[in-house]
Amino acid sequence: MTLALIGIGAVLFLSVIGVPLAFATLFVGVAGITYLRSFDAAIGITGQWIMESSMSYGLSVVPLFILMGAFIHRSGISEELYDASYAWLGHFRGGLAMSTVFACAGFAAVCGSSLATAATMGRVAMPPMRKFNYDDGLSTGTIAAGGTLGIMIPPSVPMVIYAIIVSEDIGALFIGGIVPGLLLVSLFLVAIAILVRLKPGLGPAGERLPIKERFRKSLGVYPIIGLFMIVLGGIYSGIFTPTESAAVGAVGAYLFALARGHMRSFKELAGVLGETVRTTAMIFAILFCGLIMAQFVNLTGLPFELVDIVTGDNAAISATALIIGICVICVVMGMIFEALGILLLVVPVFLPSLEALDVDMIWFGIIIILVVELGLITPPIGMNVFTVKAVVPDVPLTRIFAGVTPFIIAMLLGLFLIFQFPVIATWLPDFMR
Repeated sequence: MTLALIGIGAVLFLSVIGVPLAFATLFVGVAGITYLRSFDAAIGITGQWIMESSMSYGLSVVPLFILMGAFIHRSGISEELYDASYAWLGHFRGGLAMSTVFACAGFAAVCGSSLATAATMGRVAMPPMRKFNYDDGLSTGTIAAGGTLGIMIPPSVPMVIYAIIVSEDIGALFIGGIVPGLLLVSLFLVAIAILVRLKPGLGPAGERLPIKERFRKSLGVYPIIGLFMIVLGGIYSGIFTPTESAAVGAVGAYLFALARGHMRSFKELAGVLGETVRTTAMIFAILFCGLIMAQFVNLTGLPFELVDIVTGDNAAISATALIIGICVICVVMGMIFEALGILLLVVPVFLPSLEALDVDMIWFGIIIILVVELGLITPPIGMNVFTVKAVVPDVPLTRIFAGVTPFIIAMLLGLFLIFQFPVIATWLPDFMR
């Protein structure tokens, strides 16, 4: 156990000083296996695991969903999502902030990246909120928190990676994220409503649009809703496998972008494909190297020692205490790592213990995704907060962190509800089965 903890500490140290996570986990994993076995064994294990992992059919869904998100991002739909949300909510106090939450949820449904959602909606939503004299803290906090929806509302690449790690059905995990995602959206809206109720000056009401104009502004988002329904509906109805569904989604997103006047030149298409290749390569590098680190941790015996601690005759940790401990670890790591790195470092270590305690892995997956989201906006290093700061450099970090505080409270409430009532995450997957 001591050696594994030293290795995990070494990965954290290397990451803090700027070493990319993939290189940090690869170096520590190979060094650790060399110490336990030999250098030849380390090289052999590394090559074998990378080769076997790269041949996993389940991973083919990752580049396709990334390609789908890239096409949607280049199509300019974010502006129309925001306009449609504003048309229905803008005339309420705090309506622009509420519109931002809905637009983030809609963009997340076809993007799957928290950082991309925060960056895109920051550019779209910040100007109109400033136009209507919204408080910068509320505005930036809403964007940063809304961006976290990118990894909860399916399709979500971190959900795919989690499903592969724990050998769960990707489609079941996707559908498990729908109700918790809607719950988070609702809690964010309640948080905004309470804030503007207490301090009306934070979010003045905008103009009320006629009903006909509201429907007109909503027309542009219907194709995206249709695409979302086809992708997820195809999986759950059994018409498509997750990979086939992702391929259909990518083609649909391309046709959508084409219909909107984009992707009509080789330069645009090459840009999207290049972005997809770079993102996929980064994710796979982190994944494969993280698996080498996980193999080293397994060789130290840490996961199996944890099983003894939680299931032995003198068990000192209950399932509830174990999951709470994992949540705390993930929140702290969320200040340093993106979602994928946390999943690869934490889940393999505790997976045998969770299985020994008969923990529902769909429910736990939703819990850990929510906790990772929380880490993205938690000080001192919330990655979504720094993303928004890059988009709006004139707003101090302290003000953005103050702005996300009500949403942190809302997410903690959501975490508590899902923890206390697992049916929130499990009812829909069980129903679809």
